[in-house]
Amino acid sequence: MPQRRTHLAATAAQNALTASLAALRDSLDAPVAFPAEALAEAEDATRPPADADLRDVAFVTLDPAGSRDLDQAFHLARHARGYTVHYAIADVPGFVRPGGAVDRAARERGQTLYAADGRVPLHPPVLSEDRASLLPGDDRSALVWTFALDRDGAVADVRLRRALIRSRAQLDYVSTQHALDAGAVGDDDPVALLPEIGLLRLQREAARGGASLNLPDEEVVRDENGHYRIERRHPLAVEEWNAQLSLMTGMAAAGLMLDARVGVLRTMPQPSDDAFQTFRHQTRALGRPWTTGRYGDYLRTLPRDDPGSLPVLQAAASLFRGAGYVTFDGETPEQTVQAAIGAPYAHATAPLRRLVDRWALAICLELSAGREAPAWARESLAELPDLMRASEQRAARLSAGTIDRVEAALLAPLVGTRIAATVIERRGAERGRIQIAEPAVTASAPLPPGAEPGDEVELTLTSAGIDRGELAFAV
Repeated sequence: MPQRRTHLAATAAQNALTASLAALRDSLDAPVAFPAEALAEAEDATRPPADADLRDVAFVTLDPAGSRDLDQAFHLARHARGYTVHYAIADVPGFVRPGGAVDRAARERGQTLYAADGRVPLHPPVLSEDRASLLPGDDRSALVWTFALDRDGAVADVRLRRALIRSRAQLDYVSTQHALDAGAVGDDDPVALLPEIGLLRLQREAARGGASLNLPDEEVVRDENGHYRIERRHPLAVEEWNAQLSLMTGMAAAGLMLDARVGVLRTMPQPSDDAFQTFRHQTRALGRPWTTGRYGDYLRTLPRDDPGSLPVLQAAASLFRGAGYVTFDGETPEQTVQAAIGAPYAHATAPLRRLVDRWALAICLELSAGREAPAWARESLAELPDLMRASEQRAARLSAGTIDRVEAALLAPLVGTRIAATVIERRGAERGRIQIAEPAVTASAPLPPGAEPGDEVELTLTSAGIDRGELAFAV
């Protein structure tokens, strides 16, 4: 009864995975439940008074399907000299009292943690999934950036104010992409201008030397039966266009704070000459040599649907390292640029899910009105890099540990069998990273002699430890 045995093995693997994921969360020592005083304070939080009423502007949100913590909403319009972009951000600074119980709980967390079996939110759900979230059909306080763009998509003017808004619809990426691809979007549709503006902003990114790695996402998905799988996909075009609105806002926030010499930036150093030289050698060895132009331009030429692009992108990951936060008050920092973006940049568009954005938004709101940065923000600026570093490390351990454990559970029924895989990276003389097509798994493994990135290999799976997410292969 081979089918029966396979089913039993799969069921046992799923049960072991559920226990392993719970143990992983516990090992992170991350706060899960909110203190009673934080919950009470969140319940009592009231909407701050607005400086403007923009409920007549037809904002919409665009997020993964089913999202409840909606940080951003936008409205796009064309005018005689270009475009107007209204970009509304959830007014978390208006709901969270500096030094209060919600603030203290958020500082302990740093960011929302996304686990396979649920999430650990940065703020109590009454705020992050209700009163502060830009859900459709309800009046919401938002920090609204208004951009005037010229015909080339360059920012000619920008301002920020607290306003009352009402989102008209909650759109999702997949349905919106399908509608755009099918030509089912009319001129008056809220996303009609998104491809046009998004492409203009991408052109400006290329012109300033920005680069995007565009590695496929590996997402853990849980079905209605509680079973897990890994989906590997490239971001949709509509996600990239939408991301350009966020990047434009982050650059505007950085500009405001640098002009005032107070704030917090997200920086990343330019890759070293040695890193570039190593990457050039790797692209030649992979049969896709980078010979001319900037590395961002080269990466943009790689076809997404070509499996041979993946080893190149894996090699390029070494160029996208060293990102961090830098705070300043009184003097501008030595390092101000986020090299992959090609400009100074700040995290200022996801305050429901990321702690640092609240500081950037609160500071920018005052600076945009010609006032001084808030005292509470200035006094606590120096704490932010360490708080965010700790939360990023925790999130990285959770993400990697989750994927490792799900991969082990998916492969557990196949222990003892031979599995075909593609080499995507060589690490040393005998080992490397491999990618299995079905089930979608990426793992470290010994490589046959002479195997290089891009080659197809066949390995025997010798063990799959779900408790620690460890796989072992033999040549």
